[in-house]
Amino acid sequence: MARDAGFRTTLPVSGRRVLVVGGGSTALGRIAALRDAGAEITVIAPEVVQSVQDLAERGLLRWDSRAYDTADVSDHDLVVPATGDPGLDARVAGDARAFGRWCTIPDAVPGPGSDTGSDTDAARPRAGGGSVTLVGGGPGDPGLITVAGLEAVRTADVVVTDRLAPLGVLHGLDVEVIDVGKIPRGRSTPQEAINRILVEHARAGRRVVRLKGGDSFVFGRGGEEMEACTAAGIPVVVVPGVTSAIAGPALAGIPVTHRGLTQGFTVVSGHVPPGDPRSTVDWGALARTGTDIVLLMAVATLPAITQTFVAEGLDPATPAVTIADAALPTQRVVRGDVATIASRVAEAGIGAPAVTIVGRVAGFAPSV
Repeated sequence: MARDAGFRTTLPVSGRRVLVVGGGSTALGRIAALRDAGAEITVIAPEVVQSVQDLAERGLLRWDSRAYDTADVSDHDLVVPATGDPGLDARVAGDARAFGRWCTIPDAVPGPGSDTGSDTDAARPRAGGGSVTLVGGGPGDPGLITVAGLEAVRTADVVVTDRLAPLGVLHGLDVEVIDVGKIPRGRSTPQEAINRILVEHARAGRRVVRLKGGDSFVFGRGGEEMEACTAAGIPVVVVPGVTSAIAGPALAGIPVTHRGLTQGFTVVSGHVPPGDPRSTVDWGALARTGTDIVLLMAVATLPAITQTFVAEGLDPATPAVTIADAALPTQRVVRGDVATIASRVAEAGIGAPAVTIVGRVAGFAPSV
C-alpha cells in the first residue's frame, strides 16, 4: 500500500480533488506525496519539470499549461500553493480562504530549488568539501526506500532526482531539488549534463544525493556517475536500492525463483529489440536458458522480443506477466503467455514503466 508522506495525518486526500499551483521543483515533493496518497491532482503552471510532465503524460495527474486564475480554486477540495513565489502563493492561499476551500500553508520564504532560485542555508557550501551519494530509491513507493537511502536524502543539501524515484520522500524537506528525469521519447537531460551537475555541486562543498528508482547499478547508469565523480576527485558513497526487476514481480505476488519451477532468472534490458545493431543480447540463447526472463524497459519492444523467443524455440504457452507502475496506487497486472502477452499489454494500454517476466513462475499461484 502506498504511503502519503505526511498528508494523511492532517487531511485524508484519497479520491479528493486537489489543486497544486506550480509545477517546478518546489512542487515536486508535494505532488508526489499527494499522488502516493491517491489524490485526484490538477497542476496549474505554464511550465513544469520533467517528472511532473511525465506524471501528466502517464495519466496520473492533469496539467493545465497556463497561468493561475482565482476561479481555479472553486472546483477543488484542497489547494496547495507551490510556485516558489511568496506573493503568488499568498494570493492562492487567500483565494482558497475566500472560496471556503482547505489550503496548505504556503512557505514564507521560497526554498532552494524553487522557481525563483533563491538561496538558503541548505544550498550553501559546508566546511570539509562536498560529496555525492548514489541512492537507489526502490520501485517508487516511499516506504520501500532503504533506511540508509532515506537518511541520505534527509541530510542532503542537493537532491538530483529522476522521474521514477520515490519523489514523495522530498515532501517537507529543506533541500534543493534538481529534476533531471528522462521521459521516454520526450524531454530528457543528457547523462553528461547530469554528471556535470553532480560534480559542480559537490565541488561547491555540498552534500549531493543522486536519487533514482530501483537500484542505481541495475540499468541506472550509476557506474557512469561514479566514474565521473571519481575522475573529478569527488568522494562517492553507494546506497543500493530494491531493483524493480525483483520488486515488480514480488508486488504482483510472483517470486522470481520458486522451488520446483525454476533455478534462476536473467534480467535484461529490452530498450533495443532483437535484430537491432545496438543489441548485445543473444536472444536465442536466452530463450533456451530454462530460467525465468525478466525484461526491463521493454514495453515498446515486447512484440519483437516475444516473437523472437517463440522463433528460437521457447514454448508459446510459457506463462508471461507484465506489471506496470509497481508499488504505486496505479499498479496494474496483465497476464498471458509468451504468444499473447504483447497483444494483451497493448490492449490494456500499458506504458512505461513496466516489468515483464517470462517463465514458469509467471503462472505462479499460491496453493490454497
